[in-house]
Amino acid sequence: MNTDTLLLYTLVAFFYVTSPGPAILLSIFNGLRSNMQIVAISSFANVLGLAVLSIASILGLGVVLTTSSMLFMIVKFIGAFYLMYLGIKFIKNNKALSFDDNKRVDKNKTKLSYFLESFFLAVTNPKPILFFTAIFPQFLNLDIDIFPQFTIMTLIFLSISFSSLCVYGLVAKRSKVWLANNNRMT
Repeated sequence: MNTDTLLLYTLVAFFYVTSPGPAILLSIFNGLRSNMQIVAISSFANVLGLAVLSIASILGLGVVLTTSSMLFMIVKFIGAFYLMYLGIKFIKNNKALSFDDNKRVDKNKTKLSYFLESFFLAVTNPKPILFFTAIFPQFLNLDIDIFPQFTIMTLIFLSISFSSLCVYGLVAKRSKVWLANNNRMT
């Protein structure tokens, strides 16, 4: 794999990962309602989910998902229903965005529940499935060993994803604190 192809892949992956989607919205939401430890746990879970999708795509499951419209629709519906569930949960929790208590972490949720929420969101999200089955293979050089290319490209994608989710969560956290400052409200 030459350097130009790798740089082009990194650029495409950066814009693909940082474009708003369910994982970014969850990261922003976690940044608003929790602390940065929760954002990091959630981001790590998302990256693990993306790693599962990447490995599945390289093993051929991606081909099955793209050729079987029924299976792909099932994955899309599971992801859509999960997003609706998260939205309803968010609407019901009217204290989630309260500016009165910036240090509050949702006491009813464990770190494991944040982890599982983000992991499940990642593995049911059709956006990365499409990336790993349609865009990712375009950058592979079939004349050389696939495994090192796959490893490098996946690590780049996961690094960008983890970093961007943490940054979105941090910006949300800082914005909430900044907006909660009473001097800005007057």
